[in-house]
Amino acid sequence: MGHLADRVRGRAPVRSGAGGSDTGSMTETIPAEATEAFASLAALVYAGTSAQEVLDAICHRALEIIPGADHVSISTLQADRSLRSRAASDEVALLMDELETQAGEGPCLDSILEDSVQRDDDITRDSTWPALAELTVARTPVRGMIGYRLQQGSDARSAFNVFSDTPGALTQQSVDIGAVLAAFTSVALTAAEQKASAENLRKGLASNREIGKAVGLLMAAHSVSDEEAFEILRSASTRTNTKLAEVADKVNSSHRHQLS
Repeated sequence: MGHLADRVRGRAPVRSGAGGSDTGSMTETIPAEATEAFASLAALVYAGTSAQEVLDAICHRALEIIPGADHVSISTLQADRSLRSRAASDEVALLMDELETQAGEGPCLDSILEDSVQRDDDITRDSTWPALAELTVARTPVRGMIGYRLQQGSDARSAFNVFSDTPGALTQQSVDIGAVLAAFTSVALTAAEQKASAENLRKGLASNREIGKAVGLLMAAHSVSDEEAFEILRSASTRTNTKLAEVADKVNSSHRHQLS
C-alpha cells in the first residue's frame, strides 16, 4: 500500500478527544486482536471457504479490529459508475454504496479513481464530499468514512470502505489497521476471481467433452457427418429451449443406460 502518510487524501484535522494527531506514519502498533483476526481470516482462505463467505467475514471482523468502525462494505465500480456491493456488515453499509452512487462522489469512488486512501473523519464540518455528506447525514448515522482501493492489477475497480457513526473516531490507527485489512482483502478477492475463472474453465472443458461425445454417438447411430450430428444437437437445443451441453449430456446418458 506504500507510505500511508503520503497517500491519504481527505480532511483529517486534529481535535481534542479525537485520538490526537492524524498525521505521520504508522506510529501506533497494530493490536494483538487485529493480528489474530488476520490469522483467522487467512485460515478461511486456505481452507477453501467460498469467496462470498470470506468477504462477509472480512466485513464483520473489521468492526472488531478497526477503531471507530461501525459499518464496512466491499464494493466494485461498474462501467456506468455505479457501485455494486460485494459484501457488507449491515444495511447501513449497503445504503452507503447506494448513496455514493447517487451522489457521484465519495471515498470509494475516489480511492478507485485516484489510487489513494480517501478519508474524512467528520463529514458534518466542511466535508470533502458535500453532496454525499448531505445525503448521508439525512439518511444514516454515519459521520466519518475511509476508502481504500483494492489492488487487483492495473485495472483495479474495487474498494474497501469503513464508516463511523462518531465524528473523529476514525484515527490514524484506524487508517493503518484498515490498510492492512484492505491489503488482505485484495489477496482474497484475487484468489476468489482466479478460483472462479478456473471453475468456469473446468465447466467449459467438461461441456465441450460432453458435446464431442454426443456428436460422435450421433454420427455412428445415424451415419451422418460431424456437422450434421452437431446440427441435430443444435436443433434439439432450440426446440426444447435447453442448453446445448445439457442436450449432449442427455444423449450420452441415454447411451450409457442402453449399455448397462
